[in-house]
Amino acid sequence: MANTTYYDTLGVEEDASAREIKKAYRRLARKHHPDRNPDDPDAEERFKKIQEAYSVLSDEEKRQQYDAQRRNPFGGQGFGGSGFGQGGNGRRQRVNINQEFGQGGLGDIFESFFGGGGVGGRAQRGGRDPFSQAQQQQHRQRRRQPQTRDAETRLHLSFDEALEGGRQTVELPSGESIRLRIPKGVRSGYKIRLRGRGPTGPAGKRGDLYVTFEVGDHPRYRREGNDLHLTETVSALDAMLGTKRRIPTPYGQNISVTIPAGTQPDEKLRLRGQGVKTENETGDLYVHVDVHIPDNLTEDQRKVLKAAADDAGLR
Repeated sequence: MANTTYYDTLGVEEDASAREIKKAYRRLARKHHPDRNPDDPDAEERFKKIQEAYSVLSDEEKRQQYDAQRRNPFGGQGFGGSGFGQGGNGRRQRVNINQEFGQGGLGDIFESFFGGGGVGGRAQRGGRDPFSQAQQQQHRQRRRQPQTRDAETRLHLSFDEALEGGRQTVELPSGESIRLRIPKGVRSGYKIRLRGRGPTGPAGKRGDLYVTFEVGDHPRYRREGNDLHLTETVSALDAMLGTKRRIPTPYGQNISVTIPAGTQPDEKLRLRGQGVKTENETGDLYVHVDVHIPDNLTEDQRKVLKAAADDAGLR
């Protein structure tokens, strides 16, 4: 979907070890952290992409799924032995009996085994036609078999791709390209049905393809339904005195939020309508306030804070 891979983002080879990936992430995170680049408007976006790449490549299971997804948009799951790619178009070729064995067909072969001519060149034994019996048995077996075959697969999406939705061209393992509609704001586990896009069944009809979406994690947002949660860290003094922060939304906006004086640790602020947007509803964005208590104050700093607390009657 995107030409730049997570390996490109971290600047490592595709066979890089976990240690090499971690080392590259630490180096890039220090270099591109927004706090170290206050005058660079693109620093936060680069830092977010670095975190997203590391969250996938540092997890062995997610990395395997990601590698499989890059090789095949449908992950290569759910199609094994289903009939795709077999015989060119997945259909079994029919053999003309008379062309293969002559005008007499299998009747001549049965005649050579069992003797007797029979009607129309069919060999008979004891008044019974073994070829007819075999045909009837095959017919009964075919009637008991399902006429179509369905298949299931999974499609991996990044967090941002799931938010935006839209149509994308995806190539099936059979080589067929389809325009797949990704629902806006789709969540992990959501399944869609593509009629007639599955493998070919015994009756020559194509079954359905069921696609389950897998949405990757985001380094900052945590999703619950259509609501999003993030954590904003403030100093103890900011929590006591109050402050303002600019909070990024998942759709690229920055909202000025007032953190009231006296805010307690783990209090949360609700930003209505700033969560995930689907075709039917929009969730909220919750900002959890984390109060940072410094543990390395110098003696002079302690004296200043004590004097201020005494003057304000806070001790």
